Amino acid sequence: MQTAPDLPIIEPKSTGVFARYRTEILSGLTVALALVPEAVAFSFVAGVHPLVGLYAAFIVGLITASFGGRPGMISGATGALAVVMVALVATHGIQYLFATVILMGVLQILAGIFKLGKFIRMVPHPVMLGFVNGLAIVIFLAQLSQFKVEDHLGNQTWMTGFPLYMTIGLVILTMAIIWASPKIIRSIPAPLMGIVAVSLIVIGFNIDVPRVGDLASIKGGLPAFAIPDIPFTLETLKIILPYSFILAAIGLIESLLTLNLVAEMTETHGGASRECAAQGAANVVTGFFGGMGGCAMIGQSMINVKSGGRNRLSGISAALFLLCFILWASGLIEQIPVAALVGVMFMVVLGTFAWSSLSVLHRVPRHDAFVIILVTIVTVYSDLAVAVIVGVIVSALVFAWRSSKRVSVRAELADAGHKIYHIRGPLFFGSTANFQDMFTPKDDPEDIVVDFMKSRVWDHSGLQAIETLTERYSRRNKTIHLRHLSPDCKALLHKAGSNVEQIPDEDPDYGVAVDYDEYFNH
Repeated sequence: MQTAPDLPIIEPKSTGVFARYRTEILSGLTVALALVPEAVAFSFVAGVHPLVGLYAAFIVGLITASFGGRPGMISGATGALAVVMVALVATHGIQYLFATVILMGVLQILAGIFKLGKFIRMVPHPVMLGFVNGLAIVIFLAQLSQFKVEDHLGNQTWMTGFPLYMTIGLVILTMAIIWASPKIIRSIPAPLMGIVAVSLIVIGFNIDVPRVGDLASIKGGLPAFAIPDIPFTLETLKIILPYSFILAAIGLIESLLTLNLVAEMTETHGGASRECAAQGAANVVTGFFGGMGGCAMIGQSMINVKSGGRNRLSGISAALFLLCFILWASGLIEQIPVAALVGVMFMVVLGTFAWSSLSVLHRVPRHDAFVIILVTIVTVYSDLAVAVIVGVIVSALVFAWRSSKRVSVRAELADAGHKIYHIRGPLFFGSTANFQDMFTPKDDPEDIVVDFMKSRVWDHSGLQAIETLTERYSRRNKTIHLRHLSPDCKALLHKAGSNVEQIPDEDPDYGVAVDYDEYFNH
């Protein structure tokens, strides 16, 4: 996966501790500015006060930046979680939301303790490509709402005339500054340059365009600790547990996929299980302090990486700057034109979309191209968790189907008058039918040898196929012998009480790991 060539990533330079800290802090400031409208917008989606989203962005961002598995990754309130929360808030109220977020965090902590984060490696690369492409489209579509205004009846309508043209012009200007500024000055993150420059133009000339303050007031105090005001009963648990499980799954999937994406861009490694635990702890704390919960944010993470943020300081700075905005600088932040932040997010879209995937669609296998397109579409029209699960299932089914065709049998008659079947390929649930069809008990001699030198039994279906084959020969009073079975297969046959005869003297010593390509091309 490659970033767009016209969106250079600022690589940290070893010019001293002060320069490194400056880059990290300025990157955090840029991210904090971009977090404000996102948190406010997602609060509206969930049906809660904007401060609920802002508090979540601060608390989740601070804790995950300090203890998470991916330094430089940004977390906060996200739309993927907000769309699930809206039904809970509308039906049961915000206190149930806080309780749900706490339980969501507990589930995520358990996922970290049991190291479930490692299973993210099972996500195929085509699913990753579809994920980033779909998410880039979702980010783009989310920005279009900023080109709407409220009419006298309270309805949202598209801008027209001068406000529309001016907003589009400011968006393009912001994008141009972000593209050009690294060529002139690299000490200040390009997105920050774009936001500051366009804000000064709008404020200086008093241009009448929507500003952050038009979305909602972000002024508030420190978040206060409170236990959710709900009845602690089994009935309450039945209400919040399904929501908690769904939110925990969505949060972990989005966070771990973002972790992998950031790790690939920065050529570093991240701790998946540690990130699960940190996300969980952050959500537990958020629920007790009046936040809506959150997870990793790919858009803000891309802003941070492209601005030079690599260490924990950038994420911590972003969270602390956001708190400062809430406490003391709300009046200033509310003057920032929304168009400047939209321009930043449009550049994130260009940098996030895997443009290389468009050129390889006709070169990769058709099933991989189908998975890329499928995951992209499902991400846009449903949600990330469903898209990834669908992509993994389709990829797994394709893999199983292709592997089922790899099994083959070569038969030969030995001098002693018995027949040897040489098995090649994996024996598992998908290939057992073909495996059974390749034997002819009716026409075979009395003694049969089945050689598994170039085959492995992968699951219980494979073991059952061996048992069934033995019974087919036994009914005709013929004897079947197995040789070159792997130790794990022999152990399972023994545990199952199988009476299949084996030839132990010729069994080789199998290694623990088997390289797939080397194994089947042997």
